[in-house]
Amino acid sequence: MTEAFVHPYIPNTAPAVKQAMLDAVGAESVEDFYADVPEDLRLRRLLDVPAPLPAEQDLARHVKGILAANRSTEERLSFLGAGTYNHYVPAVVDEVIRRSEFLTAYAGEPYEDHGRFQALFEYQSLMAELLAMDVVNVPTYDGYQATATGLAMAGRMTGRRRVLALSDVLPEKLSKVVDYVRANLEVETVATTGGVADLEALAAALGDDVAAVWIETPSFTGAVETRLREISEAAHAAGAVVVVGTDPVGYGVLTPPALHGADIVTGDIQSLGLHQWFGGAHAGFIAVHDDPRFVMEMPSRLFGLESTDVPGEYGFGDVAYDRTSFAHREDGKEWVGTAAALWGIAAGVYLSLMGPEGMREHGELLLARTRYAQQRLESIPGIRLGDDALHLREFTIHLDGISAGDAVAALRRQGIEPGVVVDERTLLVCVTDVTSASDIDRLADALAGVASPASDTRKEQVA
Repeated sequence: MTEAFVHPYIPNTAPAVKQAMLDAVGAESVEDFYADVPEDLRLRRLLDVPAPLPAEQDLARHVKGILAANRSTEERLSFLGAGTYNHYVPAVVDEVIRRSEFLTAYAGEPYEDHGRFQALFEYQSLMAELLAMDVVNVPTYDGYQATATGLAMAGRMTGRRRVLALSDVLPEKLSKVVDYVRANLEVETVATTGGVADLEALAAALGDDVAAVWIETPSFTGAVETRLREISEAAHAAGAVVVVGTDPVGYGVLTPPALHGADIVTGDIQSLGLHQWFGGAHAGFIAVHDDPRFVMEMPSRLFGLESTDVPGEYGFGDVAYDRTSFAHREDGKEWVGTAAALWGIAAGVYLSLMGPEGMREHGELLLARTRYAQQRLESIPGIRLGDDALHLREFTIHLDGISAGDAVAALRRQGIEPGVVVDERTLLVCVTDVTSASDIDRLADALAGVASPASDTRKEQVA
């Protein structure tokens, strides 16, 4: 395409209009707006799209053909995790969030409120109880953004630039967080030992320029950080803020990070009543203590009891609204846009159904299933566990006799998704409440057939 394309209905595709817009912002070309996008993410070619389709029914048929290639975790035995999890979603959760008064809960706005503010207040209260925190926000886009915002808060509070990441972080999350905070913070990764934080390395890295110590628990590999109190004490002694990225699904049985010294707890609520949906319904939370220094740094919305224009009357609405970019616009501390309010309502329904006892039983089940899966797979010749840390839901295995990619390909032919490939010999395996003991046994038997070095030798002899 050598000539500029001018769309008949979009004015800014006209060369003169486009040039006027570039002149107004001082840019040489449209490429200037993408200067921050890494080269390895740039396509540098035209999109591979089909020829224009003449009718709507042709487009519908084309899209249905693409979607038909999808296979859900209800159709295949799945041990996939790495950020999006196949937990059971009670039917009542879907029934509630499909109600018209909730389904259109764009950012929780009360355009014609029929309980949305109260529903989100109840969600915040339930999350606060689960996390042993006082203040929880209306959900953000996802857990990645929530953790990035938590670190940004720490940077603003301390006036420092360094962030020490002590855990094995999901690569996609690390990329998102670094991109979000890089204008004001520098994230340094401190290598783990045995799957968890290295306290000696932390002591060597700490200084009066550290804004935050960042811990992921469970980590990318599912390892639970058991020395969080020691980490918190060391960080606080250096004047740093402790930011924890986590999944709340285990805190019916595990001790919440706040009780071990965490200042800001963040994460994703996909595990709390949200489906995978070919990529997940994700929403992030940020939780802090009832301390104005932290609360007033939270950029996202908070719902609570507020007075109205009628003396003595109260209702559910925004609390400390002046913190937000909605109030300050370009002078806000951090921009906040569309939230994922509907998913907060879903998580609130889920937590209400489960209750403290249900969350305790759920956490115990996840720990037990995880350990059973580890024991079954570790007993197979040619398979070793990645570390000996305590794990919740996920863990890594090392394959001696076959590459991780080949193992995945072999088990897919049997209708099994055995996990996520981490490197040539490492597989990340995930089990949830919907993974039965017999499912784990089936995975173990299938891996035993392909993973053992002895089985490879026998195959070569037969060949």
